[in-house]
Formats: sequence, structure tokens, C-alpha cells
Amino acid sequence: MMAILFEAERVKKPILKYRNLSIWIKNIIMEYNFLCGKLTYIFCDDDYLLDINNRFLKHDFYTDIVTFDYSKDNTISGDLFISVDRVKDNSVLFNVSVDEEFLRVIVHGLLHLLGYRDSSMEEKNTIRELENKYILLFKNIENGCFKSL
Repeated sequence: MMAILFEAERVKKPILKYRNLSIWIKNIIMEYNFLCGKLTYIFCDDDYLLDINNRFLKHDFYTDIVTFDYSKDNTISGDLFISVDRVKDNSVLFNVSVDEEFLRVIVHGLLHLLGYRDSSMEEKNTIRELENKYILLFKNIENGCFKSL
């Protein structure tokens, strides 16, 4: 099926290179020998994501992303809710561009769908290294090193 959708709830959809993002996401999924099912990235505000975090995960704190995994067999599928507010604040906190922070959060959720966790310090380090690796891959896609799938 290979459907990657980008939607927005209660915010304006960020201006990102969605075609390049789709190519990037599909390349990462293929690297793990999985198929791309339906992935929906939903951009929202802090309060919208806090409500989701409360209702479904019983977490009472702000976060940048909540991922719901609907993967089956070797097909990666899910809904990924991203707080635009958190991404903007974190870009300042970590001294990176807003675009780069969006990349980090988008791939972070995808890595969870691919089986990575971030509960322990070791897992957090692994996921951070992979985020950095794939942010570089995205920059290669932007520079024309990858062709469309």
C-alpha cells in the first residue's frame, strides 16, 4: 500500500518537504526489510497531544510525539501524533533548526514502529545515534543522492 499521510489537528500543517519525507521514511523502512503500510503523521498542539497522552497512555505530561503501532507481520503501520509546540520549543532547547527537530521527531516515532525502545539509557543512546544517522540520510535525499521510490 505504501501510504504516508501528513495531516494536522488544531494547527496549521508545518511547511516541510513532504515528498522528500515520504521517500526518506520508505527508504528507512526498506532498510529493515519491512513493507510500508499506512503511516499517518498528525501535527497538533501541546494540549491536543497532552489529551491523547492522558487518555490512552495515562501519562500526564507534555511530549513531542505519541506513536500508535498498528503494524502487522512485516508491514509497518501507525498513527504518529506530533506536537508542533514541543518541536519548536525543543529546537530552541537543543539549538537546532525547527526543520531538523521535525526530522528527529518523525524518525523517532518511526524507530519505535521498527521495534526500538528508549526506556534505558543504553536504548536512548542507540535511538539517538539512529536519529542522527537518518537525519544525514534525509540530507542526502535532499541533495539528490536518492531517487524516488
